[in-house]
Amino acid sequence: MNLAKIFLSALLIDNIVLMRFLALCPFIGMSIDVSKSVGMGLAVTFVTVIATVVTWPLYNFVLLPLNLTFLKILVFILVIASLVQLVEFFLKKNVPGLYASMGIYLPLITTNCAILAVTFDNVSKGFNLIESVVYAVGVALGFMLSLVLLAGVRDRLKTAPIPKFLQGTPILFASTSLLAVAFMGFSGLIK
Repeated sequence: MNLAKIFLSALLIDNIVLMRFLALCPFIGMSIDVSKSVGMGLAVTFVTVIATVVTWPLYNFVLLPLNLTFLKILVFILVIASLVQLVEFFLKKNVPGLYASMGIYLPLITTNCAILAVTFDNVSKGFNLIESVVYAVGVALGFMLSLVLLAGVRDRLKTAPIPKFLQGTPILFASTSLLAVAFMGFSGLIK
């Protein structure tokens, strides 16, 4: 599979949030406004790509040759948690506004199942390191795209005349489902 197909598939066709329904907690929580969504998307992108760069060689050159593949969940989670701590320290020191706005959602990157899913997908799909990084970037940017799209929709919903019984969470879920249906239209993009 060429790199463009891997990237487009991860970004649009198999969007981690809208098609696979992973990482819904930060998706709903951090899509309040576009700037927070972009900040969260960039943090997730950084952690996802670095986690891929670290876990792929760990799996292929340590766990697989030593027949310790049963430890991949533990090893991958430890790697992701360590990387999130590094991101947290960096944001706290260099971008305190973004750090404060992320609140509880920054430590939640540690348990973001999308990042763990990317590391597992790279192993299960048999990607080489370059393909794994391209896939990780595609998934992370797809996550950020869906965050930004929902933030834009939520911004428009603030002034929309919504019936009382649909205000809040119901209209948010309806909007998310419409975004998911729109992303289903990309399924014929790559053959």
